[in-house]
Amino acid sequence: MKKQLWQAGLAALALVSLTAQAHFKLDTPASWIVQDDKGDPQKMAPCGGTMADGGTRTGAVTELQGGSMMPLAVTETVYHPGHYRVALARRINLLPGDPVAVLKQTDNGTRSDHGVIVENPQLPVLVDGLWKSQQRRTGPLATEVRIPNVDCEGCVVQVLQFMENHPGFREGGYSYHHCAIVNIKADASKPLDSNW
Repeated sequence: MKKQLWQAGLAALALVSLTAQAHFKLDTPASWIVQDDKGDPQKMAPCGGTMADGGTRTGAVTELQGGSMMPLAVTETVYHPGHYRVALARRINLLPGDPVAVLKQTDNGTRSDHGVIVENPQLPVLVDGLWKSQQRRTGPLATEVRIPNVDCEGCVVQVLQFMENHPGFREGGYSYHHCAIVNIKADASKPLDSNW
């Protein structure tokens, strides 16, 4: 009996190790911290890193035109059902909290059923529910996201992946996080986004 419990404990530990792997790399815009081939470190909100490794800053800054479409590209390195959300803030501490997790009880304990997706997001969220999927996939994902027509030097773009059917982890709950530093120059030929 003790041997079976010990083996079950090892199996559970192995499962936790697998679920704690990185899930995506931020390809475009350029990440503010160095990422490994899986996208680590990316657990902690709001911009990645872990409690043990806050990440090494890249110094990368992406120049953007206000009121234009920002290319967004990620590489999903370890599949998990769920969705992505993109936010933009003047400073890291102004980024929104992670999506609210609706939980469920399973034979394996409490897991995330889904994250609440805001259908008509308001700033600082630019898009929510992006690349929602329950089908196994890895590899590149790309789109464009409209940037408000504003002037903003050193703004922060946050890309977050919410994971469904996941037990969560203390450093990042049910989400993985990446950020990019951007300089936005308003397009003088377009009206400014006053709600910014």
